[in-house]
Amino acid sequence: MKTDALQQPVGELRPDAAGMKRDSRRRLWGIATLVMFPILLAMAFLWAPEDANQGAAQRIFYIHVPSAWIGFLAFFVVFVASIAFLKTGRRKYDDIASSSAEIGVIFTTGVLVTGPLWGRPVWGVYWTWDPRLTSFLMLWLIYLSYIVLRGYVPEPIRRAKFSAVLGIVGFLDVPIVYLSARWWRSEHPTQFVVESGDLPVQMLITLIVGVVTFTFLFLYLLAVRRSVGRLRVQAELREVAR
Repeated sequence: MKTDALQQPVGELRPDAAGMKRDSRRRLWGIATLVMFPILLAMAFLWAPEDANQGAAQRIFYIHVPSAWIGFLAFFVVFVASIAFLKTGRRKYDDIASSSAEIGVIFTTGVLVTGPLWGRPVWGVYWTWDPRLTSFLMLWLIYLSYIVLRGYVPEPIRRAKFSAVLGIVGFLDVPIVYLSARWWRSEHPTQFVVESGDLPVQMLITLIVGVVTFTFLFLYLLAVRRSVGRLRVQAELREVAR
């Protein structure tokens, strides 16, 4: 692996063509998120029908499931970027991985908050050591450890290498989380949207809108986080040059 690339300056931040293109995409994703969120909330609380068995509590579904989707997506980005970094040693991939991991932890925290709020009126308890819940908690802890590791190792190359390995190994828990309700006896619903096909059309459309909205939010946050990372690198380079 070419580790020299990690120590190379990334260049001055200036309004070049690439920078302007990044800014334009970031604004586009931000605007799309702002437009989509009110639509999602209106659909979730006013348009989609109330579940006959779970009542109003089921409406958390339209936040809970997209949050889980973004958590999986974010950790997949970490997985791919970590492999790319170990292969090339380029700083860009390490930056993408670390940025996506932070966003993934935010969204998986949202899952761990909304899940008990949904589960309490349905199951009668906020938390149970269900296979799906337990494996998801382990996933959250793995990527929380990833962030702690990045703060603990000061040397850039070693930090990037160790983080990349953890990002790759940690992703192995994602398919375990996804399939846990099928492999073991679980109170948590299985992948009913894909498998059963009996989700009412209005609920399905609202869920799709939720997934699209949260994907735009993920792209916006990733772009913002990477922009902040570039500013931090520039500040560090200027400090070293003094």
